[in-house]
Amino acid sequence: MVRGLYTAWTGMQNEQKRLDVIANNIANASTTGYKQEGVTSQSFDDMLGIKVRDFSAETDEIIGKMTLGVKIGEVYTNHTQGSLRPTGNTYDLALDGAGFFTVKVTDTNGIDHIRYTRAGNYTITKDGYVTDADGNRLQSEAGDLIVPTDAEIVFDTDGTVYANGELIDKLTITDFEDYNYLKKYADTMYEPVDGATQKEAAGAVRQGFLEQSNVNVVQEMTQMIAITRAYEANQKVIQTMDGTLDQAVNSVGRV
Repeated sequence: MVRGLYTAWTGMQNEQKRLDVIANNIANASTTGYKQEGVTSQSFDDMLGIKVRDFSAETDEIIGKMTLGVKIGEVYTNHTQGSLRPTGNTYDLALDGAGFFTVKVTDTNGIDHIRYTRAGNYTITKDGYVTDADGNRLQSEAGDLIVPTDAEIVFDTDGTVYANGELIDKLTITDFEDYNYLKKYADTMYEPVDGATQKEAAGAVRQGFLEQSNVNVVQEMTQMIAITRAYEANQKVIQTMDGTLDQAVNSVGRV
């Protein structure tokens, strides 16, 4: 019976973690380049139940298996492409197809990291660097992408950059064989881990567009309702078992 309390508690804890993920999805429903996250659940490994100190048997007797409840299996990312919204802005870029923009991120220790993103809402600094909202520099074949501030800038579909019709650089567009080898940073950035294999990106650059989040708000709200009901069900199990234990201790025990 006490094990039942623990099982119900693991169910409540699992639903809370699922709710956290869904709440984050809803909060980022309008974030450019955000990819929906999902959660899988799995049971704890079964444990053998063994009868001990029972004088009716000569040796300890196996009486079956039992589970200790449910736990989070994994939090995964859905990399399905979001819709492309036209903006008409020169430095708003989107990838139509697979691939990632490459940006250079400098951490608080001054160390540079190369990371990858689908968020293409860039701006230009007074020095001509093309950066995101946090100042991270967009990368090209020459390194940091620098463009003339007084020129007409055009991004071709293959990432080639033109200033007043003259070729000046080309964006570094990267893709990977298996997205399971990408570690997520913040809301829209990724960094490869050991085992990641790069490949040629098939996505086409669309200037004047932004990729929207692929979160389906209606679906997320529906899941949120289901999670809330599951949480309440586990809560009622605990309340019921608590009442039963109270009867066992205070009523049956008195007899």
